[in-house]
Amino acid sequence: MTAGDVVTAVLLPAGAAFCAVGALGVLRFPDLLTRLHAATKPQTIGLLLVLAGAAPQAGSVAAAAPLLLVAVFQLLTAPVAAQTIGAAAYRAGVLDRSVLTIDDTGRDP
Repeated sequence: MTAGDVVTAVLLPAGAAFCAVGALGVLRFPDLLTRLHAATKPQTIGLLLVLAGAAPQAGSVAAAAPLLLVAVFQLLTAPVAAQTIGAAAYRAGVLDRSVLTIDDTGRDP
C-alpha cells in the first residue's frame, strides 16, 4: 500500500461523509436559508475531499488536471448559486424575516 493509497483511503470516505451530512441537513433543516447552507458548504468540502482523494490514483499530473478544473468550477459556482437563490427568495417574500438576525439589505419588511 503506497502513500497515495493511504491518502485516497482517508479522503474519499471523509468526502463522502461530508456529502452525506450535507444531504441530511437539506432534508432536516426547517427553512430555505439553512437548507442552502447545508447544500453548499458541506457539499463543496465533500466534493473537494473526494477530488483530492481521487487525484493520487490518477497516475499523472495530466490525468489529474481535470479534477482541479472541477474543483475550481465548484468553488466558483456553488456560492454564487446559493447567493442568487437566497436573494431571489428574499425578494419574492418567501423567507420568514423574523428569523433573520441582521437584515443588511436596508429594505423595510
